[in-house]
Amino acid sequence: MIEKSAESGRPVMTYTLIVTCCLIFVLGPASGLDPRYGSGGDLLQAQTSYFERWGVVPSALWSGTPAEPLTPLTALFVHGNWLHLLGNMLFLYVFGAMTEERMGRMHFALFYLVTGYLALLGYAAAHASSPQTLVGASGAISGVLGAFLWLFPRARVTSLFPFLFFLPLRFPAWAVLIFWVTLQWLAARQADARPGVAYLAHLVGFTLGFLYAWARFGRPDRVGGAARSSEGESQP
Repeated sequence: MIEKSAESGRPVMTYTLIVTCCLIFVLGPASGLDPRYGSGGDLLQAQTSYFERWGVVPSALWSGTPAEPLTPLTALFVHGNWLHLLGNMLFLYVFGAMTEERMGRMHFALFYLVTGYLALLGYAAAHASSPQTLVGASGAISGVLGAFLWLFPRARVTSLFPFLFFLPLRFPAWAVLIFWVTLQWLAARQADARPGVAYLAHLVGFTLGFLYAWARFGRPDRVGGAARSSEGESQP
């Protein structure tokens, strides 16, 4: 584990973001836990309306109401299902705490929101005619991954790879994150003609996060300890 100094504070903003996303999901129709949304067709309709209200619809973003430009921000706190939520929150938990401690709480929060907003905006610009709703914190978390790569490239990350029977293996952060972003790039190339999972938003967020950390913080920290564990093939 990476040793923390006595002056290091808790990653309050990281935990706040995780709790907020979880609460919004549990209280919304996507979780299926609130009986007020009904079941079957009623629940499906409630979910569709919910995503259209709070998510990004690229075709509406550029020609819709004045409120539409806010949707790349609200979409960061909305998730489509349990797997989507848990995968994103795992990555935020693993990589967010150290990044927040390096940046500072308010700086990290602003970085998270701006990077996530621009990542979703970039995706919407590339698929301007798409009526498909986009939700999730993927773009913002990808920005955190990009910043982490620059700030702590030598931190060791324990990864679980399903194709290796979930054998826990430790790698430098730079190896894990470069592998991850390569997968996103390959997937984005195949998905160009048919918008689906927002791989492009992942790439935009990751690139923005890396470039910002490089420009703002200069040389990376010489960290060689072990970061918290992550899943090698999970994707924000």
